[in-house]
Amino acid sequence: MLQRMSRPSALDSLRAIRFKRSYAAARHGAPADEADLSAARTWLSNLTPNTIPRTICQISFSRSSGPGGQNVNKVSSKATLRIPTPALLPLLPALLHPHILSSRYHAAKSNDLVIQADESRKQADNVEACFRKLSEVVAEAGREAVPGETSAAQGKRVEGLQKAEAAGRRRMKEMQSKKKSARRGGGGRDEG
Repeated sequence: MLQRMSRPSALDSLRAIRFKRSYAAARHGAPADEADLSAARTWLSNLTPNTIPRTICQISFSRSSGPGGQNVNKVSSKATLRIPTPALLPLLPALLHPHILSSRYHAAKSNDLVIQADESRKQADNVEACFRKLSEVVAEAGREAVPGETSAAQGKRVEGLQKAEAAGRRRMKEMQSKKKSARRGGGGRDEG
């Protein structure tokens, strides 16, 4: 018995996207409450390159690439920073965890965050650049995970815009209704 293989329709692909989104949302946990968001905002506002303790990190040096003459081949100035995610995640707000684990710097096999820098000819400058990149990665995860606070004025403005949109929609519906009733006959005209 032969079965006909059909290509998935646009509706099927839309359902698959919705499923993936809902699955991803469920996997990342329930929506955060205001206390968690507030705590994460406070933590992120105090974030500096020195926030993450350097004792949990492993730093190694290797020869860098690119221009630089003989220095490139002789001196191991490229810094590689490895941070085990099991040691890093307890230090971060829980809302940031999924974004850190899906970061491009996360090595899935070793379960480490791996950040490299070879901008400078000095090891110490490259180590500082690695920690700067680490704080930028955490800050970026914070921007993705934690929405900004809405001011009262902005909330009122949005509410006013929503009311205006609803009123306009209602007016359009009434005009459509009057147009249809006029087509049906009667429509409020005197026939006499």
